[in-house]
Amino acid sequence: MSEKIEIERKFLIKMPDFEKLNIRKRIEILQTYLFSNSDSQRRVRRITENNTLQFFYTEKIFISPLIRNENEFEINAEKYNELLKDARNDCPPISKTRVVFDYMEQQFELDIYPFSEKSAILELELENPSQEIHFPDYINVIKEVSDDGRYSNAALSKAGGFPAEISTEGDC
Repeated sequence: MSEKIEIERKFLIKMPDFEKLNIRKRIEILQTYLFSNSDSQRRVRRITENNTLQFFYTEKIFISPLIRNENEFEINAEKYNELLKDARNDCPPISKTRVVFDYMEQQFELDIYPFSEKSAILELELENPSQEIHFPDYINVIKEVSDDGRYSNAALSKAGGFPAEISTEGDC
């Protein structure tokens, strides 16, 4: 079990030229939200990387838009399927491709969603909320969305797209 404080900033970006990225890994994620109490968010993930399948359970307690207490651990397929029985009907599973790349000693996570060919979400975990971020020249940041709940994975799941590309809003 891994419990930690997560400090993360998120940015809506234009889809980059992947040939310019120094890609360390590429993973496929299917994320399903589970019923939870109002203080936390629960989810399970099915992750495929290099033809290897893994399952994870995560519970997050939001402290602020940038900071959350995260408890995450690997589970087996049987437990994953059991937890899927708690899936939220109002919040469909969301799939994404995560591309991890480094730039100036920073590890970026680029989330690409099947509903958009133009935009993606770029995330960076930080040591502190005011830490300076160095973006590669080939990344075109549209805007920071760290404190905009419409860009959370749960909201994107429910809306089926980015707010700028659709008119529906909502969070799970």
